[in-house]
Amino acid sequence: MFESATLKLTTWYLAILIAISLIFSIIIYSIASTEVGARLDYLQARPDFSFNNSQALYKRMRDNQVHEAQDNLLGSLLITNICIWIAGGIGSYYLARRTLRPIEEAHEAQSRFTSDASHELRTPLASMKTELEVALRDSALAKGEMRELLESNLEEVDKLTKLSQTLLQLSRLDHENIERKRIALDEVITSVVNRLDKKGERIQISNKDSSYVFANGSNVEELLTILLDNALKYSPIESTVSLSLTHQKGMSGFAVTNTGKGIPAAVLPHIFDRFYRADSSRTGGEKKGYGLGLSLAKKIVELHGGELTVSSAPNRETTFRVLLPNFTQVKAKNQN
Repeated sequence: MFESATLKLTTWYLAILIAISLIFSIIIYSIASTEVGARLDYLQARPDFSFNNSQALYKRMRDNQVHEAQDNLLGSLLITNICIWIAGGIGSYYLARRTLRPIEEAHEAQSRFTSDASHELRTPLASMKTELEVALRDSALAKGEMRELLESNLEEVDKLTKLSQTLLQLSRLDHENIERKRIALDEVITSVVNRLDKKGERIQISNKDSSYVFANGSNVEELLTILLDNALKYSPIESTVSLSLTHQKGMSGFAVTNTGKGIPAAVLPHIFDRFYRADSSRTGGEKKGYGLGLSLAKKIVELHGGELTVSSAPNRETTFRVLLPNFTQVKAKNQN
């Protein structure tokens, strides 16, 4: 579809270029032909001009000179136009591809997102349907078994609810403007850490100084929650997760570091894609999610004009670094 659209757009670009070049060529040809004739007429009219041949012979010579000049000019224009058309065709195709590439990427992302979302929705629904069908066929189902069935279905409903909420969050972030204000990062860190690590055994905070960013408070809390939850989930239970404040390029933020299996280099460029998971298996499990958390985190950072980077390697530490616009820098910029 997009290849056909590219060729059509290239044809239109090239047609416009050909039309413009032909118009300019006709204008140049007409002006040059008129100029040649005027020059020869001026030569004939000069007082010191003399010739022994008859008027008819001179006219024939004059016409031959004009025709020769016109032929040379026409040949030059033709060669020039052919070169312009060839170069223009290549350039037109490049511009057409460049124009359609964002649309093509958006279309592919939308198709992939729809396919993945359908798959993720279908899996728990199929599981619930199978369990219910088995239960309905079993007339001697005990009360305890029925309770176990309902608990299993409730778990699947919770998964679907969480998935739909995350998708709704992503959709809202795509289409709404966020309200920003002065946010104290140390207060956000305290709130999130107390909620995720109530015993204070897993998360270790370093250099927790006063730092302010220009951001949306609930978005920053969601962002930190995603990164800390991800770090806790994919690190050994006895290990600690390091959280520290960072400052760079007039921006402030935090870094979350955990130990564990790490992330292979081939996987790193894709971890922020929606529904992407390093483990291709889509079966359930304690550590398996829907692959939307990091995508949501990336979206939050982008909306704030910040940076989210990750460094990792197999069996090494994994560090996610977040930088958000510093409140002091934003205030100074607005005052200027």
